[in-house]
Amino acid sequence: MKKAIHTNNAPAAIGPYSQAVERKGLLITSGQLGLDPKTGNFAEGGIKEQTEQALKNVEAILAEAGYSMEDVIKTTCFLASMDDFAAMNEIYAKHFSGTFPSRSAVAVKTLPKNGLVEIEVICFK
Repeated sequence: MKKAIHTNNAPAAIGPYSQAVERKGLLITSGQLGLDPKTGNFAEGGIKEQTEQALKNVEAILAEAGYSMEDVIKTTCFLASMDDFAAMNEIYAKHFSGTFPSRSAVAVKTLPKNGLVEIEVICFK
């Protein structure tokens, strides 16, 4: 049976989806933007600040479900511009230790709310 995960420490879903879903040790998050869950606004600054906030949102969801960044086996990073790849990558790398998860990073035409980055993860325990 699948279990929906929800925490107030990450932005609420803005549509018919869960922040994450878990089943038998597998946790998959929905994409997280760089939105501050308290204000609903994007982190002030640019790509680095939005990447930091997006990853904090991911970490909050994982913590709610009893997972950590150590359990992440795959990430997908969506960027509004590939020109931001290096800056996103700099912040991203600080959130993992040991073996990095596998990753895809792609540029998309537009992200929700015109965000600069959206990150989703797959975890397994």
